[in-house]
Amino acid sequence: MIRLARALMFAVLPAELLVVVLLVSGAPLPAPLVVAAEAAVTAAILLEAAVAVRLYRAARRGGATRRAAARAAGDELIPAKVRRIVGFDAKGVASIVLWLLRRRDGVPPGATALPYSGEQRVLMTIMVGVLAVETVAMELLLAALGASAGLRGVVLALDLYSILLTLAIAAACATRPHVVTAGELRVRSGAFFDLRIPRSLITSVRLARNYNEPGMVTVRDGRLGLAVSAQTNVVVELSEPVTAVRPLGASAPVRVVRFFTDTPAEAVAALTAEKRAADPIK
Repeated sequence: MIRLARALMFAVLPAELLVVVLLVSGAPLPAPLVVAAEAAVTAAILLEAAVAVRLYRAARRGGATRRAAARAAGDELIPAKVRRIVGFDAKGVASIVLWLLRRRDGVPPGATALPYSGEQRVLMTIMVGVLAVETVAMELLLAALGASAGLRGVVLALDLYSILLTLAIAAACATRPHVVTAGELRVRSGAFFDLRIPRSLITSVRLARNYNEPGMVTVRDGRLGLAVSAQTNVVVELSEPVTAVRPLGASAPVRVVRFFTDTPAEAVAALTAEKRAADPIK
């Protein structure tokens, strides 16, 4: 039942979205097709609701609270990758609010924040500008071609969403820096990645610039790379592995962490300060 509900959700909803776009754009559609599409969506919603209720009741019988049961039902019904992607969007929008308020996420008093957004600020600004120009140009083009108001509205909504998404990514990187506290090193990549490393596991910290990182978040042979513009500049080695959860949910143990920060010297100083204080002779 769960697999069937998921399959219907991923098959029917995109088809329904297509029908809605065509209707809004003024395209003539046969009435039977519209009726069939609506019936399929209704059936999918009813099946989803029935499965959700069943999962909720099972969790309640197992002793879960109402909130926990509802969350368990949602986790079972909605694939983990979909939940993570939705979570990225939610965190991105929240980051825009933090950005406007000039606040940062997860930086407690006394902690050292290590920003990494400066290197990509120019690129993000250019991207937003290009998307804004493309939005205006597309609206003028569709108007000149005599496109319907519905179609122009759909295209405008998609263009505005692209701008919002780009702003959300930039805001998440600006408001979610790496953080060094007395007990841990927290390395992040916007809303997509977050790893907490106990400082007791850190055996060495050094500056090491690399300009050829293969991706934004990579794990290979126990080595984690968190790059900005294909660059990393700080390397942290651990006495034992920690589990890194990749953006879409896959996990892997890592013992070496490479990351980029706008202030690499400050990162090394913050991570070695406690060790120097404990061993003043050295």
